[in-house]
Amino acid sequence: MQRVIKTVKDLNELVMFQHTVFSLPFIFMAMVVAADGWFGWKLFVLGLFAAVTARNFAMAFNRYIDRKFDKENPRTAGRPSVDGRLRPGVIMLFMVMNAVFFVLVSFYINDLAFALSLPFLGILAFYSYAKRFSYLAHVFLGIALGLAPIAGAIAVTGTIPLWSLLLSLGVLFWVAGFDLLYALQDMEFDKGKGLHSIPAHFGLEKTLWISRSFHLLSILFWSQFIHHAPALSLTSWLGLGVAGMMLVWEQWLVHRGLENINRAFFTVNGYLGFIFLAFIIMDV
Repeated sequence: MQRVIKTVKDLNELVMFQHTVFSLPFIFMAMVVAADGWFGWKLFVLGLFAAVTARNFAMAFNRYIDRKFDKENPRTAGRPSVDGRLRPGVIMLFMVMNAVFFVLVSFYINDLAFALSLPFLGILAFYSYAKRFSYLAHVFLGIALGLAPIAGAIAVTGTIPLWSLLLSLGVLFWVAGFDLLYALQDMEFDKGKGLHSIPAHFGLEKTLWISRSFHLLSILFWSQFIHHAPALSLTSWLGLGVAGMMLVWEQWLVHRGLENINRAFFTVNGYLGFIFLAFIIMDV
């Protein structure tokens, strides 16, 4: 039993389960807007399991194929995937189990969700290869997480409305913007190993400005989401204003010093989605 508990703890550390907070609020945000209110316990449970299993698959896949680089990077050398705590076969089994469960959950949501389940998994897996050939890997990560609100709208309506695409584009640039800041920690390592990233290609100062531009775009697309979504009004605009101030704070923290990257990445972004969701719920 102790061995099983230890394996579960190591798997939790592998996929950093707590990072699900980045995508989960936007799935439920889309579901709330699509349903014009509460969407029911069935979709809540199915949406939650779909979000968790999709992210577990994506993170396990990333850790599996990046074992060589993670072992050589001092920042990541302590991960369970490279320090001997989890064998590659265990990671592969965990990855496959989550992929199967995601497809199964999608089947019980609706036909469109089921039809897009494998393409969605393909997009999530593709991100892990992107840094091997393109410094736009951060954008590919944004696309992967940007699927969340589209999936939420599909779950409720079985369609992909325009407002969900605008919400998704906002998530894309939000994620890409904060991933740029996080990637500054590996700038020199990426250069040395021939890995592609915007920090390694453009340097510190240009990366900061690109990140700020991405976050401005996220606010722009989220404003269009509010404009086009049914039944959203002043309260949602106030929520967007709070989200915008949080992004300004995030950029200011990193501008003050790179030692603030983790604080900006985990704390600010971890709360942003849930605060924005709270305003949307109050509005609807």
